[in-house]
Amino acid sequence: MPRPILATVHPEALRHNLQRARDCAPDSQVMAVVKANAYGHGIERCFDALRAADGFALLDLDEAQRLRALDWRGPILLLEGVFEPRDLELCSRLHLWHAVHCTEQIDWLAAHKTQVPHRVFLKLNSGMNRLGFTPAAFRSAWARLNALPQVDEISFMTHFSDADGPRGIAHQVAVFEAATADLPGERSLANSAAILRHATSPLRGSGNGHLAADWVREGISLYGSAPDYPQHSAADWGLLPTMTLSSRLIGVQQLRAGDTVGYGSTFTAEGDLRVGVVACGYADGYPRVAPTGTPILVAGQRTRTLGRVSMDMLAVDLTPVPEAGIGAEVVLWGRSATGAVLPIDEVARAAGTLSYELMCAVAPRVPFAAVA
Repeated sequence: MPRPILATVHPEALRHNLQRARDCAPDSQVMAVVKANAYGHGIERCFDALRAADGFALLDLDEAQRLRALDWRGPILLLEGVFEPRDLELCSRLHLWHAVHCTEQIDWLAAHKTQVPHRVFLKLNSGMNRLGFTPAAFRSAWARLNALPQVDEISFMTHFSDADGPRGIAHQVAVFEAATADLPGERSLANSAAILRHATSPLRGSGNGHLAADWVREGISLYGSAPDYPQHSAADWGLLPTMTLSSRLIGVQQLRAGDTVGYGSTFTAEGDLRVGVVACGYADGYPRVAPTGTPILVAGQRTRTLGRVSMDMLAVDLTPVPEAGIGAEVVLWGRSATGAVLPIDEVARAAGTLSYELMCAVAPRVPFAAVA
């Protein structure tokens, strides 16, 4: 039989989480962000569950081609735009929308020969200081785009740096409103944190008193993770886990006081202790830096990891599940067959990282399945 590790995608949870964005931003259209192969879930595995979205947003032309191959004929937005002039040919052929965040991209458009004018999203750097035109350069960039026959409709976008924290978004919204005032075109501002925390909330410093936009871009919350964890959990936001990483016990050891576990002997038993060995390690994408005490489920019961994670195995404390033996279900994150849930955010925090990284890091050797 194959090694007993499996990543399971839950389509119904994806549908549910997409609806949560609609509930929070009922006056906006929702773009499902499927960059990084749908945050590690697999675009093809997620597509049917997400086809109720109004559009998709991603980075790579290859991923855009995969969506079109799935017979998606709606909007696809390239969040970082094109990376070289010849990319515009594929944008024309696949009818892709694309961000414009620098003068070089405008230059490429001006030299591009196309029969079909492009829909572009002019990006404002409202304080994130990654991509986008500064407020001082924004209107001249719009004027250049507006004069190009290669450009049809110009929309506007920005990205929030602190939507998940106490600083909030009002300062960036004020910059965005000032830069885009009186300019025609649709707006896209909110990421997951802004959708959940600010889409229906009054905004101090916002000219219209609330965060209103034509498009919202749902990323991490679509995949069942709280963008502002640990202030709020996924359950607090009504989100469901969309990925389960599960395995089974393949060995059991009985330790006595003074016995150690794993490489480096970083865990020492203080007394008699029953330890399970799980078929999962850092070569499967589980974080090597996850310390002793990282939460894990065995037979639906919460327990802890012990010692160092190795390439193909890790150890767990079987004290809460004395009956568990070889073949017992282990859930690294997600939903157990018993119905118990281990939020991916808790595992990520224990390992000093974010759920995004865990989702995206599941290794190619791990088989995937899609199960309701």
